[in-house]
Amino acid sequence: MRQAGVLPARAGEPAVARRPGRPRSERAERAILDAALELFGESGVAGVCIEAVAARAGVGKATIYRRWPGKEDLLLDALSLLKSPLPEPAGESVREDLVAMLRVMCQDATDPTRMRRYALLLGEGEKYPRILQRYKQNVVEPRREVIRSVLRRGIASAELRPDADIEVAVAMLTGAVMSQGKHYPELIPADYPERVADHVLLGLAPR
Repeated sequence: MRQAGVLPARAGEPAVARRPGRPRSERAERAILDAALELFGESGVAGVCIEAVAARAGVGKATIYRRWPGKEDLLLDALSLLKSPLPEPAGESVREDLVAMLRVMCQDATDPTRMRRYALLLGEGEKYPRILQRYKQNVVEPRREVIRSVLRRGIASAELRPDADIEVAVAMLTGAVMSQGKHYPELIPADYPERVADHVLLGLAPR
């Protein structure tokens, strides 16, 4: 049974605690997040302020402050939209679960708007290291943990060898998509998720 006031997390996303009170409009909330993300894409972290977000989203500042205590928390929630939710692992096949997740990652990597904003986030990290660190902790790490859970299950089910290096495997899986998306997004073919999974799993297979 989930705790009252806590929204269930999608795979790769942390649960979001809701403050008590009347339900808020999901449409308004999404408009706020989209506005913050658009402003970030146009002017970086410095371009995101509560007043500008409220004006672009068509809401009052009080509506934003009821949901987010300040600019940083709002921006982090908006930046989480740079990555699509990973599918919930079915738990029947390590390969199928990895391919499903890689497919979502590849779709994001071929989206030029997402990639431009993600590159901007990495660049802004030098000026705003706290925001980048929180992004890695709150967005990236939960997604990596979903992949780890699939690999750990594969070791337990003997689909993968017992001494498989999970951290290296995660880096290979995610890195294959990130590198290709950064340099050659137009060269990501439809079967790329299967190819990446098969090559990584070849090295992790029981001997």
